[in-house]
Amino acid sequence: MVKVVVIGSSSMDLVVTSSVRPGAGETVLGESFKTVPGGKGANQAVAAARLGAEVYMIGCVGDDHYGKAILHNFKENGVNIDYVKPVTDKATGTAHIILAEGDNSIIVVKGANDHVTPEYVNNALEIIKQADIVMIQQEIPLETVAYVSVVCEQYNVPLLLNPAPAREIEEEIIERASYITPNEHEASLLFKGLHVSEALRLHPKKVFITEGKNGVRYFNGSEEVVVPTYVVEAVDTTGAGDTFNAAFAVAIAEGKSYDDSLRFANRAASLSVTKFGAQGGMPYRKEVEEQLV
Repeated sequence: MVKVVVIGSSSMDLVVTSSVRPGAGETVLGESFKTVPGGKGANQAVAAARLGAEVYMIGCVGDDHYGKAILHNFKENGVNIDYVKPVTDKATGTAHIILAEGDNSIIVVKGANDHVTPEYVNNALEIIKQADIVMIQQEIPLETVAYVSVVCEQYNVPLLLNPAPAREIEEEIIERASYITPNEHEASLLFKGLHVSEALRLHPKKVFITEGKNGVRYFNGSEEVVVPTYVVEAVDTTGAGDTFNAAFAVAIAEGKSYDDSLRFANRAASLSVTKFGAQGGMPYRKEVEEQLV
C-alpha cells in the first residue's frame, strides 16, 4: 500500500442544480440544493483512499458545524486526520457550485484554508518525508505551495502539483514539481506565450494536460501522446479532476507506466461523474479495475 500525503483545502460544497445557468443580474428557479464535503485537497485525499492508498491529509477546517462534518467524512473514508486542525478565528471554507447545462460553475471562499501556511506544514515534516508521493493544489496560500516544493525536493519525495484554481506560478515551483496536471485553461496561464506542444516538450513526462472528453496530453520524450478518456453519461462533473489527480498519483506511486497510470486515472474520473457530488461518485479500487478495458 503506497503512502500518499495530501496538502490542501477542505471545504463544504453548497450545490445548486438548475436546468439553466443564470446570467448577470438574472434570477432563475433551481431544482435542488445540497451540502456535501468537498475542497480540492479533501476530494483528492478521499479519492486516493478509496483507490487503496494510505492517505494523510494536511489541512485546516473551522471549529464549526461544517468543520466537524468534514472531519467525520475523512474518518468514514479512511483518511488520517492527525494533521487536520480546527481553527477558531475562521469559518470552514466553502465552495458555491451551480450545476447546469451539463457542467459546473464554482466560487470558492477559502476561509480556514488560509491557515495552511508553511509554518503549519512544518508540523507534518516527518510524515511528508515518509510519503511515496505528495499532492498539492492551489486553494491554499501560494507561499505554502512554494515551500512544499522545496521540502519535497530536499527529501527526494515526488510532488504532484494540480495547479487549480488557475494562477501564475513561479518557474522554480514548476521545476521542482515531479508532475503537473493543468487543464487547458491552467496550462495557458502557466506557459504564457507557448504553444501547448512547446510547453510539453520543455517538460517531458512532467506536464500532463487534461483536455476533458478528449483525454490527457503529454510528451513522453520522443513524441506527443494523447491518452483517451472513457465516454459515460455525466450526472455531476464536480470532482472529476480531483479523482483523476488522485488516481494518477496512486498509480504512479505504485510504479505503473505513464500510459497505464493515465488510463487508470481516466477510468476513475469517468466513473466519478456518474453520481452526484464531488465525492459521491468517487470509485473504489475494485470498480476501476473491473472496468479498465
